[in-house]
Amino acid sequence: MGRKLYVGNLSFNTTDQQLANTFAQYGNVDSAKIIIDRDTNRSKGFAFVEMSTDQEAQAAIENLNGVEMDGRALKVNEAKPMEPRDSRGGSGGGFGGGPRGGGRNRF
Repeated sequence: MGRKLYVGNLSFNTTDQQLANTFAQYGNVDSAKIIIDRDTNRSKGFAFVEMSTDQEAQAAIENLNGVEMDGRALKVNEAKPMEPRDSRGGSGGGFGGGPRGGGRNRF
């Protein structure tokens, strides 16, 4: 069991502080960060909370998963490790896309 938790189905109005206060009922919260869309500067509706111990993280999962916060039922579980990204920063190879499905133009 890890100490980092995924929290999904958040209201767009929930703040980092509200999230931290909610999880603090079950132990020490090392961090609580709502993920923000960089284009819209708005919540993406999920966050990551890091608890001080595995036991505190487990208690938070058991007590908060499915509980309503800001009118939404929270989804709380252990965060999965981040998968490595392509070192080129793109989504793969190929020659550009578009409605024709990629490749060279054949005129």
